[in-house]
Amino acid sequence: MKTLSLSFAEMWEKIIACDSRYDGLFFTAVKTTRIFCRPSCKARKPKPENVQFYYTVPDVEAAGYRPCKRCQPTRDQTPQMALITSAMAFLVDHYKQKLVLQDIAAHVGASPYYLERLFKRLTSETPRAYLEKYRVDKAAFLIATTGLTNLEICYEVGFQSPSNFYKVFRRIKHCSPSEYRKEHRVP
Repeated sequence: MKTLSLSFAEMWEKIIACDSRYDGLFFTAVKTTRIFCRPSCKARKPKPENVQFYYTVPDVEAAGYRPCKRCQPTRDQTPQMALITSAMAFLVDHYKQKLVLQDIAAHVGASPYYLERLFKRLTSETPRAYLEKYRVDKAAFLIATTGLTNLEICYEVGFQSPSNFYKVFRRIKHCSPSEYRKEHRVP
C-alpha cells in the first residue's frame, strides 16, 4: 500500500483547490453519498467531517464506495484530457479542411470558449496553434520528399492562402519553405 506524506488538512486543501497534480495520488471518499472522486473533481465539495481519503482505487472500492460519474476516477485519463485528445484527433483527421473553433467544439460537444480555455491550460497552446504546427510539419515532410511546388503544398496541407502559409511556416520552422527545401531535400 502506498502512502503519501500529506495530512488530512493538506489533502482537504488540495480538493478544495481542485488541484489536478494530485490526481491518482489519493482519492476523496464521501461517506454520505458513498461516492469517491479525484482531487481535481469540480463537483460540490462535501463537509470535511463526511470525507475519508484513500490512496488506491481497490482500497476505496473495497470500503464500499463507487466512482464519481463526473470526474471518473477509475479511468486513466481525466474527462478533460479525453476531451482534448478527441479535439486533437479531430484536428489531425481534418487538417486539410478549413476549420474554425466552432467546428472543433461541436465535434467534441463543448462550447468554443470552454474548449479553447481548456486546450490552452492542458497543452499550453490554442487549437489553432496546434493545427498550424501539424500543417507545417506535413508541409515540411512534403517539401523534403516530393517535387510539389510550395503553392501546391500550401493548399495540400490545408492553408487557405499562400501568405498565411509562408508566415506560419517561417514562424514555426524559422526559415521559408524554399530555404527548408534547399536544406532538407531528400535525393
